[in-house]
This record gives sequence, structure tokens and C-alpha cells, in this order.
Amino acid sequence: MSNSLWAARGQMLAFEGLDQASQCLGTSRLGGIQMSAPAFNLWIQVRGDGWIESREGRFRMRRGDWMAFEKESAPMVQSGPQGLCIGIVLDSSALESLQSLSDGSLYAGRGRLPTRELRTLFRLWREAAHSDGGVLTVRPLLLQLAYVQRDLAARVRRCPGRSRSRKRQVFGRMQRAHLYLEGNADRVVRISELADLTSFSSWYFSKAFHALYDESPQTLSVRLRLERAALLLRTTSMMVGEVAAATGFDNCCSFARAFKNHHGTPASRYRVAERTARARTTNEIDASA
Repeated sequence: MSNSLWAARGQMLAFEGLDQASQCLGTSRLGGIQMSAPAFNLWIQVRGDGWIESREGRFRMRRGDWMAFEKESAPMVQSGPQGLCIGIVLDSSALESLQSLSDGSLYAGRGRLPTRELRTLFRLWREAAHSDGGVLTVRPLLLQLAYVQRDLAARVRRCPGRSRSRKRQVFGRMQRAHLYLEGNADRVVRISELADLTSFSSWYFSKAFHALYDESPQTLSVRLRLERAALLLRTTSMMVGEVAAATGFDNCCSFARAFKNHHGTPASRYRVAERTARARTTNEIDASA
């Protein structure tokens, strides 16, 4: 029995709900899937590239990237021309089963997979896609996904809360806020936005966030915006002023100071140095060929 939904060759499909504990999803060659039903979902880019757009923002996916979303996120997943992206949707019983199996859970977040883990997950996903969607049939995949998120799970005990279930709940909300900052690295994000997103007070959110990630939301926001600025300088021909505007800085002066403090060099010199290093690498490769 097939337990999968597949969108390919420009096809756009809507996922409207689960009638079993889990369901496997996939997109390829400009295919896309819109999550219109609330459910926890996790995606892995197996080949090529793609995009995910959710309530937390817009994210580029490259081979080996994974992303997971809480049920409120409603992501739209689309593969590039040569892309292949696989996903799995889980109901509450599947997540509860994982907790009983490994004393853990799955959380919103993102990361990268080494080649071996990517191959293992793809194999387990294909086995689950041809199953009946029951908890027992997807158990190996769930356990492997929990292993992939082992670094996230290790942070749960740092969350405020008296019980493990409360800590997991708080951590899940904090992870969603972290994704929101990553997905909105083109502008200044206010604490009130993040507090509303997590249903916490601004004071409680700021305190819990700092305890969990060892930096304030404001500090992380600036760091992510400056990392995005460096990426734009490396990969586009945008002028420095345009890069400043595209990363949420009010003027070039404040951007210049922040960029130099973070990267150790002015933005214009950073671009020249990156281009020189890239050209040197290319010449070395050509000379050794």
C-alpha cells in the first residue's frame, strides 16, 4: 500500500490532512506541495535545490539540508529544476510514540546532513512511503530523525519548566522563534513579534531565549543579518548600499560599522578579498588539471 503524495514537473498539490499516523511527501523538478492542514512536518533536500516558504519566512534548500516545522507553520515546499525533496507529516500519536521509544521528540528547526545520514534517511523514507502509514511501519524512520536532531534534543533540559513535557513545549516554541529570525534576516524583527509567535510575554521570551541559545534575540538577529549581507556581497553584484537596505539597516554608516565589527573588514574590502580568493582557487584548479 502506498503512503505517499508526490508533486513533480511543475505540479502544485495541497496536503489537506492525515487519515493515518504519518504520510510521506515528495517534490521534484519544480513540483510543489502546500501544507494546508495543521501537522508537524519535516523535509529533506536529497538532490539539487529548492525553496520552502512558511509563516517563519523563506528558506533556500540545498542538498543535505533539512527543515522541520510545527503544525502552525503551513509551509509551501518547491523543488528546483533538478531538485528532489522528501518530507514526512506526523500526527500527535506518532510523536507520542517516538517519546515512548527514545524519550525524545522532534522539533522545529533546520540543519545539514552528512552524505551517509542523507542516504540512510532516504532509504528509510522510501520504505515508509510504501507502508500503510502506521506508527510501527515508520518507527525506523522516526528513530533516525530523532538521531538527526540529537543536538537539538540536548538543549531541551536548558529550557525553563518543572516537567520534561513543559520543557519540550517551551523548546518547540523557542525553535520556531529561532526559525523566524533566520527567515527574516532581511529586516529588524521586534521582540513583540517573537513574543506573539510563541505566546509568551516579551520578558519571559527574552529570558528563556537567552538561557537556551546563549545570546539575546536582538544579538542573533543582527548576526544573521550580517551573515546574509556577507552572502549577498559574495554572490551578487549589489552595491554596498543596496546590501545594507536588503538586510534591514537604516543607513550605510550603521551597516559599515556593524559589518566591520562582525567580519573584521569593511564590506567593500570583503567583496574584493572574496573575489580574489575565488579567482586564486580557480587558477589553482586549472593549473593542476
